[in-house]
Amino acid sequence: DVQLQASGGGLVQAGGSLRLSCVTSGFHFDAYAIAWFRQAPGQEREGVSCISNDDGNKLYADSVRGRFTISTDSAKKTVYLQMNSLKPEDTAVYYCQARPDGCGWVYYSGRFYYTEGAQYWGQGTLVTVSS
Repeated sequence: DVQLQASGGGLVQAGGSLRLSCVTSGFHFDAYAIAWFRQAPGQEREGVSCISNDDGNKLYADSVRGRFTISTDSAKKTVYLQMNSLKPEDTAVYYCQARPDGCGWVYYSGRFYYTEGAQYWGQGTLVTVSS
């Protein structure tokens, strides 16, 4: 079975840092794309960052580019999201997602849209940034 286990969330002051981890199992890690999404109360789930493990391509939402960094440890089948310079608007539940057919992110008119396709989700981890 495909499993994704996200962890690392917590409470941090604005300007601080957190590192999220997504430990995966049950699929060929090096052939999948792994993404981080987030969802704040009352808002749609949005993509934060994605990495295609087959070619190393990385995508970032405009709101986090330059502050967040996605990385992987293939031996541990784990994806990380290093979050620096956190802002109160980064407060959300963060989820990791795995897809066998690439990130599936399409940038149009200032935002990413997400294509349909097989995808697997982990449970979320809550990040709260206080002002």
